[in-house]
Amino acid sequence: MTIADKNELRHPPYDQASGFGWLLAELRDHLWPWAGKGQPARKAIQGAGFALALAATVAWVMAALGHLSAGAIIGWWFGWSVFEVLVRLDAKPYVKEGPWWGHLYRRASVMDMLCYVSFKNLLIGAALFIGLKSAGILQL
Repeated sequence: MTIADKNELRHPPYDQASGFGWLLAELRDHLWPWAGKGQPARKAIQGAGFALALAATVAWVMAALGHLSAGAIIGWWFGWSVFEVLVRLDAKPYVKEGPWWGHLYRRASVMDMLCYVSFKNLLIGAALFIGLKSAGILQL
């Protein structure tokens, strides 16, 4: 999605999707920070991002196996969040305008993106921690 004007509201490319297709598109939009074909080729950033994403995934798997402390996971998660802000400002520089179920987006400022990524990753991290703790895998 290209957003020219800072104040102009836009619809996402998957705006016409409904039901399960819309849900999958929303999940991909929130969980995958890269834009795909429309993003300029910045191979160094993309390579570093994939490496960091893989490292964060390995950290979560190690935590699930009981080989990594909660503090180490939080550190990895924070590092990933900082990197994700930079990637999203380049690849997907927009945030939702209005309610979460809405379909309007606007260009994100740095603070918008910091808040969006921080809150999103806080929710994901909390869900993962609760899941690992409930399964008896993570000992705090």
